[in-house]
Amino acid sequence: MIEASPWWTPHVHADRRPRLLLRNRVAAAIRSFLADQDFIEIDAAALQISPGNETHLSAFATAEIRSDGTAQPFYLHTSPEFACKKLLAAGEKRIFSFGPVWRNRERSALHHPEFTMLEWYRVGESYQSLMQDCAALLSLAAEKAGAARFSFRNREADPHAEPERLTVAEAFDRHAGIDLLSTVAPDGSTDRDTLHAALVKSGLRTAPDDTWSDLYSRVMVECVEPALGIGRATVLCEYPIVEAALARPAPHDPRVAERFELYCCGVELANGFGELTDPVEQRKRFEADMDEKERIYGERYPIDEGFLSALAIMPEASGIALGFDRLVMLAVGAARIEDVIWTPVADPAVASTKV
Repeated sequence: MIEASPWWTPHVHADRRPRLLLRNRVAAAIRSFLADQDFIEIDAAALQISPGNETHLSAFATAEIRSDGTAQPFYLHTSPEFACKKLLAAGEKRIFSFGPVWRNRERSALHHPEFTMLEWYRVGESYQSLMQDCAALLSLAAEKAGAARFSFRNREADPHAEPERLTVAEAFDRHAGIDLLSTVAPDGSTDRDTLHAALVKSGLRTAPDDTWSDLYSRVMVECVEPALGIGRATVLCEYPIVEAALARPAPHDPRVAERFELYCCGVELANGFGELTDPVEQRKRFEADMDEKERIYGERYPIDEGFLSALAIMPEASGIALGFDRLVMLAVGAARIEDVIWTPVADPAVASTKV
């Protein structure tokens, strides 16, 4: 087998360079777009007490060695969310962070251990405004990349078309024939057995130890996500409250939350919230997620008490995180996320050079 040359060899870099220059054009245009709307770019510290408290979020751990030789544990942040919300509590109104984040246990065509996240917040505005931002950014990225269509694995979408809006319940019904909300109670509790029976009826695989969230995720991954963002982008909204750890409940239905995700060509691009600002409820959700994380992975992350204190004085806001590398991938038609990253993180398992 002939091994591929690494990204830094001149002939490989020459092939990659046009896409990387388009990446820079898209990044510059996004910064200009946000600046024109009076957003302030902030720099969030990468070292955090907690990397986030969602069940399936895995972080890179490190430590600060102090002058007395003791070690203070830290994590590389999985998103700048906690830092940004502290700034909202401090009085900022429109901010964005555009920089690297780190997530462990993730490497694939769509995942990289270090990637670039664009995250922005609007104080006093609904999460509907973020949906409008997303539509504008898709069109902007296409324009700067010179792309008439977005594409990934034989799926295409028009980046200039108005995105479809679809609730999670509608998506489950349309793509799996499952009445999802019949398994969610008004208090947010879930009925695992009813959802299990629905999957069996739909011919989907199940396991005896599947939780409600396991079953939900299987339908999302196998039936729903591959069908989203085909022809035009999809805004998938109103997630079950149990699947929206940092979002507030929707005013019209306590079973669902003000959370949405943006999909294009079957690829998730962004995750937005009407932000939860109740520190008591947030602590409850964090602790439940960490209990589940410990059950599955045998570990848990600390809770950032400073974040919860800031949440108590944070104003009503909406916020969203967008995977910038994925956006560029679709705009330039790349097959893998590494194709649009200037200096991909080495994978020793597939190292191709020896000295």
